[in-house]
Amino acid sequence: MDEKLILYLRDYCGYCAMVQDVISELQWMLKNAILGERLWQNELIAGQGSATAPVCVATAQGDSWLPESDTIIRYLIQTYD
Repeated sequence: MDEKLILYLRDYCGYCAMVQDVISELQWMLKNAILGERLWQNELIAGQGSATAPVCVATAQGDSWLPESDTIIRYLIQTYD
């Protein structure tokens, strides 16, 4: 699969922790993921209109922004489990 996932996560964020728990369960997928850092706040605002996290950007068929933890978790499980 040529898809790249960009995961924007923040420390001390309960919703981000839920996404990270699923990522831990799907360890093999981490090789295709990029975990964001503080420098990406402007990217979030440009892409989705706010700097809230967690956000996942899936690049398989263009950039698809997934801005909610439950949506991200559902996508990861359906796509990679």
